[in-house]
Amino acid sequence: MLEDRTAAASPTPWPAAYPEGYAVVDVETTGLARDDRIISAAVYQLDAQGQVEDQWYTLVNPQRDPGPVWIHGLTSEVLADAPLFQDIAGEFAKRLDGRVLVAHNAAFDWSMIAREYARAGTTAPVRQRLCTIALSKELKLPLPNHKLESLAAHYGVVQQRAHHALDDARVLAEAFRPSLHLAAGAGLRLPLLACQPLTEWSDGPTAAPAYSARVGYQPSYRGGTGTWRASRKRPACPYPNPGRYAPGGQLKQGMRVAFSGDTSIDRELLEDRAVEAGLHVATSISRLTSVLVTNDPGSPTSKVVKARSFGTPVIDEAAFVQLLSHVTPAEGGA
Repeated sequence: MLEDRTAAASPTPWPAAYPEGYAVVDVETTGLARDDRIISAAVYQLDAQGQVEDQWYTLVNPQRDPGPVWIHGLTSEVLADAPLFQDIAGEFAKRLDGRVLVAHNAAFDWSMIAREYARAGTTAPVRQRLCTIALSKELKLPLPNHKLESLAAHYGVVQQRAHHALDDARVLAEAFRPSLHLAAGAGLRLPLLACQPLTEWSDGPTAAPAYSARVGYQPSYRGGTGTWRASRKRPACPYPNPGRYAPGGQLKQGMRVAFSGDTSIDRELLEDRAVEAGLHVATSISRLTSVLVTNDPGSPTSKVVKARSFGTPVIDEAAFVQLLSHVTPAEGGA
């Protein structure tokens, strides 16, 4: 473990608004799509100032092929006697309870964890997450890229077993602590995002989602088929864009809707409902976007920032789902 040489970097009082504890997490998975499974998980519990309190690691039997063994090294034979996720869900939850989840590309780790808990019929006791990539950007660290190994090298942390959940979590914990102290010393607002547990979800095979850019990983692989998953393409919206959504009014067929952050309904199920209602699902924000749906309108994500700059209306998931039941037909439509 690195010596704590960051105390001098934060001579000002520790920010009172900072979290009281963190759970630094890494999960290895069978792939990146929403029907992929966790095969190992590690948690380093840290106190308010980033000191290690405890560590925990487990293998998980995914009840399917392990995916890219050449990356994580976990074969079917190794995982055969491992516990199922529902068997370790309680212990995992104890490690997360009351803490901010910290991960490198936290959207990926949280989405995998939230889906596993949904399969197990429960929820993870996590309300906020912090992505160390986002924190590095906020700190303007002089990194050549956003790989974990680059962040580790910046702080002199030695990585021993890349893509091993316990070692990746250790490396991240050691690299997170000096970043946390730099942020505290600068009085920086931490880039915390809300974690939304899944209430509706599906396990249909799909293409790797937007977080497939996770450094060091490849798209999900179907063992035995010899093929990568094809991209999921939606049919073009048949209706013209009627313009922006008027707050308090109704959605109209053809409106362009974008989503940001976690949703309690599986994102692709929510997008499917929007398409079925005659809306155009956009992957980015532009001046033509009719409405942005997010449960965390104060977050610093690029979509929220752009929506704010364009004056795009913003509504939460609950309001959007309610509006979906009364979408106004396009002019000339049925």
